[in-house]
Amino acid sequence: MRDNKNKWVLLTSAAALALGTASLASANTLQNTIERGAVQCGVSDGLPGFSAPDDQGEWQGLDVDVCRAVAAAVFGDAEAVRYISLNAVERFTALQSGEVDLLSRNTTWTTTRDTTLGLNFAGVNFYDGIGFMINRDLGVSSAKELDGAAICVQSGTTTELNVADYFRANDMQFDPIVFDTSEQTVGGYEAGRCDVLTSDTSQLAALRIQLSDPDQSVILPEVISKEPLGPVVRQGDDQWFNIVKWSLFAMLNAEEMGVTSENVDEMRNSEDPDIARLLGQDGNYGEGMGLDANWAYNIISQVGNYGESYERNVGMGSPLQIERGINALWTEGGIQYAPPIR
Repeated sequence: MRDNKNKWVLLTSAAALALGTASLASANTLQNTIERGAVQCGVSDGLPGFSAPDDQGEWQGLDVDVCRAVAAAVFGDAEAVRYISLNAVERFTALQSGEVDLLSRNTTWTTTRDTTLGLNFAGVNFYDGIGFMINRDLGVSSAKELDGAAICVQSGTTTELNVADYFRANDMQFDPIVFDTSEQTVGGYEAGRCDVLTSDTSQLAALRIQLSDPDQSVILPEVISKEPLGPVVRQGDDQWFNIVKWSLFAMLNAEEMGVTSENVDEMRNSEDPDIARLLGQDGNYGEGMGLDANWAYNIISQVGNYGESYERNVGMGSPLQIERGINALWTEGGIQYAPPIR
């Protein structure tokens, strides 16, 4: 575990030292983005349900919808996005260097990333936790039975450290088999190079459907960590931070208010003051971010509210079939909650 920690410190420190002035050099992200004509969004190297290209090469997913929401807010066009595929190791350098304006690819909010890497998390679009997936033939029903197991894990992730902590706390040993990308990790698992595949439980569900025989693998019941996943921007540009943050909040507020992509035009006539503010009919709440009054209307009409995005990408109507659980709104027993627009 000491080697894993040292590797993580070296990676994060090198990135921070090499790119320490990047945020100062890119303090007007909105202007740069408008001049470019598109939001440059860093996404995963292919994670179905969150960020992955479909059969036509079009990027889809819960994280992709955050990119599209920001583009809708800025340009009035949710398609004004350039997607840049990044693995877990290179993602932070790409953001710090200005290669991307926004990182939206299953990234966990942690102290180190907030305070050492110079990043700002603009909210949580999926609350998750680390789990384990195994072949049914092993006959294992609990993570407590994995002593001595070979475990496939992706490098540059919080998973490495959290799994090491879990095994140490439970006085167990394991053999880490480390890969650079999620595709390589699941490939190693399917090829039998390890007994167990570990990652966020949402990612395990996404990787499971890519296996040649998904029914042969099962996700164990234990969730061993907190993994709040969300969009990330560079520190030093509060305007851009606010745009990304409130683009996500607009989707959450819209779901809470019952405003959808289907009824948003009708809802513009609503006498509910909260809805009127959300849709730009009562005041311009985009002005302080450099946006026009229709910024949230454009998001909802083109991308939908959070519930619509969740359902089509990862919910029970999708191949992943992930129940809302704690990702339900606070009014429905979950912990998803957005500040008010007023």
